[in-house]
Amino acid sequence: MPQSTLDPEIATFVETMARAWAAYPPFMAMPLEKARAVAEAVRAPWRAGGPTMAAVREHRAPNSTGGVRVRVYDPGVRSPAPVLVYLHGGGFTLFSLDTHDRLMREYAAAGGFLVAGVDYALSPEARYPRALDQVVDVVDWLTGPGAAEVGSDPARIAIGGDSAGAHLSMAAALRLRDRGSRDALQGLLLNYGAFGGPCSDASEAAFGGPEALLNRAEVDYYLGNYLGAADAYPNDPYARPCIADLAGLPPAFFVIPDRDVLAEQSRDMAERLGKAGVEVEAREYAGATHSFLEAMSISALARQAIADGAAWVKARLDR
Repeated sequence: MPQSTLDPEIATFVETMARAWAAYPPFMAMPLEKARAVAEAVRAPWRAGGPTMAAVREHRAPNSTGGVRVRVYDPGVRSPAPVLVYLHGGGFTLFSLDTHDRLMREYAAAGGFLVAGVDYALSPEARYPRALDQVVDVVDWLTGPGAAEVGSDPARIAIGGDSAGAHLSMAAALRLRDRGSRDALQGLLLNYGAFGGPCSDASEAAFGGPEALLNRAEVDYYLGNYLGAADAYPNDPYARPCIADLAGLPPAFFVIPDRDVLAEQSRDMAERLGKAGVEVEAREYAGATHSFLEAMSISALARQAIADGAAWVKARLDR
């Protein structure tokens, strides 16, 4: 990816990340547990600082597999409060509530709502549909007994995430709609999402390659971890939201970095949602690349995108 096309502050983020990864063996050459530990270490500096919460509490949403850990960030809002359920990225394989701790605090502070981060099971140990099942379980819990425990309003819930987290958000919305719970969610926040489609040759040539923060080979690797093979479940809309019937979904807000190999998937999904009659707002951030929201400590562009998403979610949940 030509560095001249990147916003200067985002370029610094990309270069700093590249130097940090260079201290370790190639990602795909490491055992998975080692790769996860390295990913946590490389991301650690980017989650430092940021707003202080009035409270951060750990909960466990019950389900048939023993429960799902949920971390709730409270910026100091009155109960019952609106809540954004947030799903971290990492290709269904990496990252955690900790890697995305600052991002979730930023959303809570900027939007004046609770943020509930979901510690969903990672792949390949827990393949599709386990993570999706857990996300839906958390939404069910928040619309039921969990609302009193968390202090949230069961009628004011949005869901969102970045990359694989956006995929899970869209799949959860589809699952809830199809079972008759279309009103459970009031909005979708979709940050540089991967929606189960292929990366085109043109996108890989322009924005992929070994120097990119994400390239086509990695997209295929992560999707294969989640589904068992990159080409598995070709006709399952919950595994591949890119093929789903999108009518009747909640309104959606897309954060699209234009230097991202996945930008084409967000553009396509936003267009299809609009044609299906869904309220959509898609904003492109020129000079930004995949994962750019993590650069919030040095990037005005990342801070603007977070503020935009928080304002949109707040407006949806205040209706």
